[in-house]
This record gives sequence, structure tokens and C-alpha cells, in this order.
Amino acid sequence: MTPVERRRRRLAHLLELAQNYRGWSRRELARALGRDPTKLIPGSGIPKLDLVVDLAAVLDWSVEDVVGFFWSREEAAEETAEQRSHDFAGLDQQARDAHRSGQYMLMTKLAETAYGIAQTPDERARACNREAGGWDGMGRFQNSLRAVQRGLQEPGVGGELRRMLQSNLANAYYTLWSLVEAKSIAGDLIEWYRHNPPESPRDRRSQAFAHYVRGHAHRRLLGNEHDRAVHFARLAQQDLSLAEQLYLDIERETGDASFAGIANTCRGGRIEVDVTLGLRTPGAAVEAFRRGLDADIAEARPGDWLESWGWWCIFACNVILRSINDEQELQHLMAIFTNKADEIAEALDSWTIRERVFTMEHTRWERAVGCTGFQIPHTVDKEDIRVITGTMARFPAFRETGWHILRSARLVAES
Repeated sequence: MTPVERRRRRLAHLLELAQNYRGWSRRELARALGRDPTKLIPGSGIPKLDLVVDLAAVLDWSVEDVVGFFWSREEAAEETAEQRSHDFAGLDQQARDAHRSGQYMLMTKLAETAYGIAQTPDERARACNREAGGWDGMGRFQNSLRAVQRGLQEPGVGGELRRMLQSNLANAYYTLWSLVEAKSIAGDLIEWYRHNPPESPRDRRSQAFAHYVRGHAHRRLLGNEHDRAVHFARLAQQDLSLAEQLYLDIERETGDASFAGIANTCRGGRIEVDVTLGLRTPGAAVEAFRRGLDADIAEARPGDWLESWGWWCIFACNVILRSINDEQELQHLMAIFTNKADEIAEALDSWTIRERVFTMEHTRWERAVGCTGFQIPHTVDKEDIRVITGTMARFPAFRETGWHILRSARLVAES
């Protein structure tokens, strides 16, 4: 069956479903969709956007659900049927190799093919986890979230694998700023480990990651819920301290320096919450961030260590925005740390740090406008527009900020 025939068949099934759901005749359905009854299915099998929107309304589905029906995992599996001669273990290893080499799109394709030939719940869950890793590498965090959720829906998945997926689910929510969900899922996993101490390397990593995610979720919440800032700061301090120690232990066990880089991110988060707890002055915290960057960033290796210094820049900006009252000093310090964070984001192609840089820069711009009374335009070039658009695509919570930046922007010519 050709792709066009498959699409036409799927649209026919969906139209039939809509008729049955509403109890309508073909003519009544066509009238509701604003179509000729004889032309409901286009020759290409691809419906126009207005038909998708109207069909979603008839079915009481979301537009995303209707679109997903046309390009489902089952169809992807049919289109890669020639790859079914591969064994699951071979595809899984290829996906791991693709991850190590940064070939994230290839990783997702291999994972989808592996899912199509998987024979057990564990294999399907592992394929979902690989797919999530590929989407995460491309900054497609909503896709990553859905892949992890699909893996967790598999019945009978082994405990270690299920707990790893759960920690990744918590992180996906954290990345997308769904902080209540992130800390709740991570907290459930932490509670399990409290009664069942980890015995395997995978479980030790999942435990450390759960504390990392919950700690940073609490750290972000202290900036959102000002009346409970001290409460969240205490919780963040506890989790980040334990996560830092756990990752340093794993680094010593494995000899993998990337885990020490993750521990360094925890240490930077602790410096930020120290200010809220009154354990450091804002000036002392900013100086600690600056010393860390001056001393170590030049020698930082790409990966978790370099990313950790990018997050130190963001933590510093959080402290500056909350605590520095002198506007000139605030603007000067923010420029230093956002510029360095932007360099790191570009070096790593990190969408998570880019989102924070744009958000911080927009906040700094709003402060400047508020102090001067002048409507100062954002200055952007074509590359900035491209990156802002990509950030809006990846972070729904950023879209309003992104539109504010673009609407107030002054385009400059590229040199």
C-alpha cells in the first residue's frame, strides 16, 4: 500500500468514526464540515487545515490528536517495514551510538523502528526511552515527554527500567516548566528509594536524578511563589545537597567526569538558594558565581561540565534580578552573565539555556524601560529571530515572551 493510499484510508476511517459518534449521515457530516459529500477525501489523502480543525470539533478531539492519527507510529512502522530484518538489540545499540555521536534525528528513527519490532514490554519501553533521548537532544521536549509517557504505559515493565523512565518523565516536566508535576513525580520516586535503597548502577543514577529534578523544581518555585520562597529554598537545599553528593559518589565509582559536572550544577543551584535562606549576601553569591566561571570555564569540556557553567550564569542572573537594587549595577552584571550563558548555549546548541537567556534579557529590558520611561526597542538580527522562533516552538511557556521580543524588536543588518 502506498503512503497516499494509507492516508486516504486513515481519513476514511476518521470520517466514519465521526459519523458514528454524531449519528449523522454522510451528507450531514459533510454539511458540518463545509464540504461536498463527494469530496470529503482529497486525492492526496492530506486534508486541509480547516478540515482538520472542523473534524476535531466534530469528534471532540484536539487538533493535535487528529493530526497524530494521520501520521501515527503504526504508519511510521509500515513505512520502515524493510528494516524489520534488523534485530532489536542491534537497533538499540545503533541508537546508543547515534546518541554518543550527537546524531539525534537518526536516534529517534532507529528507536521508532526498534519499537515496531519489539517483542516484550521491556523492549518497547527501552525503545521509547531511546526515542525520548533523541527528541531531548534536539530540544523537542514535548515529543520527549510523550515518548517517556508511552514507555511508562507499557504493562509489566521491569522495575529498574520503569524507575529510570519515571525520573526522565519528571525531568521532561521540569524542562517544560511544569514544576508541580516534576516535583511530585520525582518525590514519588524518592520515597520509593527511601524504603528500597538502590543496589544497581542504574538505580543509583535514577535516585540521584530524582533529587536533582526535585531540587531544581523547588529552586524555580521559590522565584514563582514569593510567599513560600524560604520554604522552597529549604527543600531545594536539601535535595540539591544530596544530589550533589550522590553524583560525586557515582563519578568516583565510574570514573566518568560528566557526573561531577552534574554535581557542579547542583552546587550552583545551592548558591542561589543560599541567598534566599540568608546564608550568603547577594554580593557574595554573585562573586562566587564569577570566581567559578573565571577559574574553570576556560578548561571546561563540552557536555555536562560546560553546561553546568551555563547554568551558573542563569543562577547568578536569578540572584541579581531578585536582590540588586541599583539599576546601573543590575544592568552591568546581567549583561556579563547573559552574554556568557549565550556563548555556552551556542557552543552546546542548548535550547534550555537559550530559553533562560532570552527570558532574562527580556526581564532586563523591561527593567530598563521601567526606569527610563523610554520604549527602548529590542535589537535583533535574523539569526536571533531564527533562534527565538525555535525557542517558542520548544517551550510553550516562552511563547508570550517571544512574541513580546519580536513585536518590540528593531532588526539590524548582519555584518
